Amino acid sequence: MKNLVLIVNTSVVQSITDQLRALDVPGFTVSHVEGHGAHTAADQFLSARDRVVGFVPRVRVDVVLPAERVDAVLDALRQPGAGLAGHGVYWVAPVEQFGQF
Repeated sequence: MKNLVLIVNTSVVQSITDQLRALDVPGFTVSHVEGHGAHTAADQFLSARDRVVGFVPRVRVDVVLPAERVDAVLDALRQPGAGLAGHGVYWVAPVEQFGQF
């Protein structure tokens, strides 16, 4: 299992969640987060408050998938029609255990 983590602008969260549902991803978690990084100064979506504070509101989407599905999901999110180009970052991490209570 792998954990696909997406950190994206708040403006594209609906697009991402729609695409994940269309890909029959069984579940995902959306969290509102703030961060600071190299792209902060160039972010056209920042308010004056966010520029002064130095933290950018973002959305984190966590998706736990079988390892063999990760590339297919990423390929779908990279498509030009997805509207995500330039709106975020991602990484993939191993999941050592996964279960339900």
